[in-house]
Amino acid sequence: MNTSLTNAARLLAAGLRALLVLTVVTGIVYPLVVTGVAQALFPGKANGSEIKADGKVVGSSLIGQQYNLPLKDGQETPEPDLRWFQGRPANGLGTNSVNTQYDLILSGATNRSADNPELVRWVEEAKAAVVRDNSVPGHPVRPEDVPADAVTSSGSGLDPDISPRYADLQVHRVAEKNGLPAERVQRLVDEHTASRTLGFIGEPRVNVLELNIALGDLVAPTAGR
Repeated sequence: MNTSLTNAARLLAAGLRALLVLTVVTGIVYPLVVTGVAQALFPGKANGSEIKADGKVVGSSLIGQQYNLPLKDGQETPEPDLRWFQGRPANGLGTNSVNTQYDLILSGATNRSADNPELVRWVEEAKAAVVRDNSVPGHPVRPEDVPADAVTSSGSGLDPDISPRYADLQVHRVAEKNGLPAERVQRLVDEHTASRTLGFIGEPRVNVLELNIALGDLVAPTAGR
């Protein structure tokens, strides 16, 4: 009897020691090591790939933002603020209906097939809007000029980048709305066009948030005159 109790106590003590050691190693030491290495080698990515403007965090280079005008009375869908470069549509985004205490946006895709009538309608309406919004005197936009990323959302609905072709299409509209030479705005796009990763992965791209921050810096001195 005493032997059984002694063995049980010994096994219990060994289990508690193992629990304590594993808790310290996996719950304290390992997270601290990983965090320290990440902060030392990749501080920007470890902190969320934050983008700052005027010393303040304005977003992440990994998450797209919308540039819209404030909602008017009775308006449900905001209109795009055409002074800024616009990103991809975000038709896949959902809203939080479970915990309504928080105003959250849920990432996601539309999950509609290419011949889905609703998706076809979205694309047609988006293409018409791109043609209408970006056609300026002397520089009309034709439907065949509109790239796919201008009328379709990404799998997450939060793609931060657009194609150089879509950015180029918006240059004359942005220049006109901000009273800038189109050549200067085009140069801004060229300066913010990233090439393929490692030269062969992915496609050339333009980060919309970074481009609009640079545009804001360009517009500010002009607006102050």
